[in-house]
Amino acid sequence: MGGSPQADQAPEVLFERRGHLGVITLNRPKAVNALNAGMVAAVLEQLTTWAQDDAVATVLVRGAGDRGLCAGGDIVAIYQDLLAGGSATAEFWTTEYRLNALISRYPKPYVAFMDGLVLGGGVGISAHGSLRVVTERTRTGMPETTIGFVPDVGGTLLLSRAPGESGTHAALTGAHLSGADALFLGLADHFVPSGSLPALAEALESATAADAVGRFAQDPPASALAERREWVDAAYASDDAEEIVRRLRAAGGEAADAAATIEAKSPTAVKLTLASLRRVRGFSLAETLAQEYRVGMRSLAGPDFREGIRAQVVDKDRNPHWKPATLAEVTAADVEHYFAPLGDRELQLHTKESDHV
Repeated sequence: MGGSPQADQAPEVLFERRGHLGVITLNRPKAVNALNAGMVAAVLEQLTTWAQDDAVATVLVRGAGDRGLCAGGDIVAIYQDLLAGGSATAEFWTTEYRLNALISRYPKPYVAFMDGLVLGGGVGISAHGSLRVVTERTRTGMPETTIGFVPDVGGTLLLSRAPGESGTHAALTGAHLSGADALFLGLADHFVPSGSLPALAEALESATAADAVGRFAQDPPASALAERREWVDAAYASDDAEEIVRRLRAAGGEAADAAATIEAKSPTAVKLTLASLRRVRGFSLAETLAQEYRVGMRSLAGPDFREGIRAQVVDKDRNPHWKPATLAEVTAADVEHYFAPLGDRELQLHTKESDHV
């Protein structure tokens, strides 16, 4: 079970068997099921067990409540760890990234209900799965640049594989995306109306995952992001963040709005995100997670991650003071520093348990 709940509190993750279906329900609805260390450890352990259980044919992951699957990692916990100078965040990421890697190579159908909010770490526990279902309520994305951070949980790899430069646009702006946009980006596979999810979950108890999902899937609405391909591809084709902003401004309209959005983000995080997306081309997920871990660990030591969380979640003044304050002040050497190997602190993905899967 998740965390260390008191006797009178519900567990933060619920596990149950229904027919041949193993059901994982993230159970922190007041926090939109934000992931903490106890939750990712519990899910990793349960998935490892179910992988070897012949009575479980399919796994389903979903969120409790009506707000979403998962709003991401628990960044308040990260902030508290940052202030304390602790190691809890590094340990959390190590377990979380092991979970992402296991989901990507899971030996059984792994169905994710990407309903409502699916942000950051929520993408990590869903978009690496084999059957990813979005709805008309889906609002997904990797909004890390807003808090002075970089997409992780394999998100840089997922977005680098999106059509044209649409993944670059999504990553740099941190935009919330619809279910149709998620399908276009390659973050999801099927569109199912949210009202049909309970019936789909019931069908998964006895039918094969592909048959059950196929029974309820419908044609998705049009993707707004797909319709912006022309200016998105033209503006974001550069490997230089300042040039991307210049091109967006010159294009005007929605493109100029995107430029303004990017310029409000952490300049360091924007440049790190762009460099991360370019570097992961041709990477495996394991290589990507190792790179994201390096950048993440260095971000813990820098000023912007702490300041971004403070401004967005702690003080909620939405007025972060980034250091450096502009894209032009972030040098190539500054960016390169974040990618340098960590020596004996490098991410170790393989555990004895997951090697059995």
